[in-house]
Amino acid sequence: MEPIGNVIKKIVKERNLGDEQSLIEQALRDPDVQSFIHANADKIDQKMIRNSISNLYEYYSQKHTASKVMAGYAPQLFLNGKVINIRYVPTKAKLAQDRKQAAERRLQLIDVPTRLHDVSLSEIDVNDDRKQVLTLIYDFLRKYKQNPHIQGLYLSGDFGVGKTYILAGLANYVVTNMNKNVVFLHVPTFIAGLASHFDDNSLQSEIRRLSECDLLILDDIGAESLSQWSRDDVLGVILQARMDNVLPTFFSSNLDMEALESHFEETRNATDPVKARRLMQRVRFLAKEVVVSGPDRRNSLH
Repeated sequence: MEPIGNVIKKIVKERNLGDEQSLIEQALRDPDVQSFIHANADKIDQKMIRNSISNLYEYYSQKHTASKVMAGYAPQLFLNGKVINIRYVPTKAKLAQDRKQAAERRLQLIDVPTRLHDVSLSEIDVNDDRKQVLTLIYDFLRKYKQNPHIQGLYLSGDFGVGKTYILAGLANYVVTNMNKNVVFLHVPTFIAGLASHFDDNSLQSEIRRLSECDLLILDDIGAESLSQWSRDDVLGVILQARMDNVLPTFFSSNLDMEALESHFEETRNATDPVKARRLMQRVRFLAKEVVVSGPDRRNSLH
C-alpha cells in the first residue's frame, strides 16, 4: 500500500488544497469522525487511527465534496479488523427514490394516464361524499394485510366524482406499502384494442396477467362496447379466474350494478340475459357496491 504521506501529498497537489497536515487535522476534527472514534473508544487506539488516515480523509472528503460517481450514496465508517474502513450506503433520498421506482414497476397502468402514479391515498380530500368509500377502502387495506383473498369494491357514481382518482390512491398505497402487483385497466380502451393482440398472439398472456395479478382495478366498466366474444371469452374468463382464486378486484363505473347487468345483456349481435346474469354473479362475488357522489371534479383539484 502506498504510504499515507504520499497519498495526502498527491491529494494536496492535485486539488491545490494547501497544507498536508491541515487536511489530516480537518478530517480528524470532523464531528462524525470524532463521534465514531468515541463510540468505539474501547476498540480504537492511536496506531489504528494512524493506519486509517487515508480512509478517514476519504470519508471527510466525500462528505464535503461528494464524487458524482457515488451520487446517491453516503460514506460510512466501520471497523474492519485493525483498520477504520469506509463503505458507501444509499442515502435516504436514494432509498425513497428506489422505493418509488419499484412501486411504479409493480403498478401497471393500462390505457390510463401516467399521472395516476402520483396519487396519494392520504392526500385525497375527505368530505361527506367520500367518507363512506374511503372508510371501506381503509377497512379493506387493514384486512388485506392479514388476508390476500378478500372482497374488493365496486365504485358507482356519476361522471367526474373522483372514482378513478380514489382507486389510483388505493393502487399506489398497495404497491408502495404492501409490495403487491397491481394492474389498473381502463376497460373500454382495453376491449376496443383486443384485436391488436391477434397479430402477436399475446391475448392469452394478457388475460392470464389480468387473471393472476395480486389486485386488479377495472376502471370505467360499463362504458365499453361488447361483443359476445369479448364479454364471455375475455371479460368473463378474467372475472371467473379471479373469483375462483378469490383475488381482490375493484371496479369503477357510471352504472350501478343493476344497470351494468342490463349493459351486459346487449352485445353487438344478440341479447342474452342469462349470460349477463352469470357475469354479474362474478362481479357481485368479487366486489361490494358503494356509491360515490358529489360534484364533477374533472376540471378542479381532486
